[in-house]
Amino acid sequence: MKFQLIFPKWRKLEGQTTFNLPPHGAIVFAATIPEDVEVEFIDENLEEMRFDDDVDFVGISMLLTTQIKRGWAIADEYRKRGKKVIFGGISTMLHAEETMEHADSVFLGEAEGHMEQVFKDFKKGELKKVYNHMNDLPSIEIVGPARRELYNRDLYYHKGVQMVDLFHASRGCKYSCYPCAVSYLGGRNFRPRPIDKVIEELDTIDNNRLFIVDNSLAQDTEWEKELFREMIPFKKKWCSHTIEDKPEVLDLAAQAGAWYVYQAVFDTSDYIKNRVKQYHDYGIGVEGTILLGLDNQTEDDIKRLVDFLLEIDLDLAEFTVLAPFPHTKAYNDLVKQNRIFNKNWDDYNAGQVVYHPKHMSAERLQELYQYAWDTFYKDETQEEKMFKLLKKVVSREVEDGTFRKRRQDLSKTSFGKNVKHKIA
Repeated sequence: MKFQLIFPKWRKLEGQTTFNLPPHGAIVFAATIPEDVEVEFIDENLEEMRFDDDVDFVGISMLLTTQIKRGWAIADEYRKRGKKVIFGGISTMLHAEETMEHADSVFLGEAEGHMEQVFKDFKKGELKKVYNHMNDLPSIEIVGPARRELYNRDLYYHKGVQMVDLFHASRGCKYSCYPCAVSYLGGRNFRPRPIDKVIEELDTIDNNRLFIVDNSLAQDTEWEKELFREMIPFKKKWCSHTIEDKPEVLDLAAQAGAWYVYQAVFDTSDYIKNRVKQYHDYGIGVEGTILLGLDNQTEDDIKRLVDFLLEIDLDLAEFTVLAPFPHTKAYNDLVKQNRIFNKNWDDYNAGQVVYHPKHMSAERLQELYQYAWDTFYKDETQEEKMFKLLKKVVSREVEDGTFRKRRQDLSKTSFGKNVKHKIA
């Protein structure tokens, strides 16, 4: 039996450095598929669709809201050809009712422990319209290594530089942030993977560079420290979302290969300034993640925030406007207040204003979003700043013997040629 697993393409934001990372959720899901099923993976962001391939069953894995309309179109085409289609993934869960109109089946929740039954039902011609396991989370102990062998590795380079592999060490999040759907998707309980399972998966990853995609590693100090201790011998270089700013945690993170972290910058406080400095003191870079358009922000607040970012020596900054995704508090509030004016899911990419802000017009917020990008990167482009971070990690790889010439002679890559003269 042949199963074709598809990750739909989406429109990238204009004016930003464009690169494609290996999709993670799809290959984590693939690891739950019965062993007697042959899996073919297509990342449509980098490959052409192959509608005429001889496959028995089609799965569409959707991560982003801005992917879903394309996912629906792919499903419609396969179903015209008589193929059964099942959807899964985060945005399937956020848009389940709409997605059912384009699907033979939708899977909601985490797949571990459940896919044997789905494929049995398919083989018997008894595929259910909905498999809802959102309130039936699997034991975190049974989460195994993702099936990275399904990737076409040659596709995941940016101008000659190999991209990071994605990896997760935990699920769930005890926080419930205003614009985030994680508490709806995976509950409010932090579920760390056992360290031996983490090490087992790390041992399968050939790539020296990782993006640890956990919502936050800063949820259990002792587990966090144990994770970093066990990562040290692997000599990986990694980025992640927030880690704790305790000195003992930062020291272990640095020893474990922390390359840079994503740090939410939500105000101009000394706390944020000192936190960025702490990361830098341990040799860890910082990419600020800055959300614009919250109800507590005026136009002057946004301008002051951008000025502050230039003062605190961020390595990179990523600006977004509030995207009110379904099943978030932001969405519920804005719906109640009748402030959402655009329900075209293609525009829910965190770069397009789709609601009426409180203190300015939607058009003005869109202008300020562009102002933030232009102002922060006025002296060095985003690509130039990215290259600086990359040079630092290459230097560390040379020092610890993990440098790979096949991918790392940066001066000969188109990436390096484009920017090296400006930052030498």
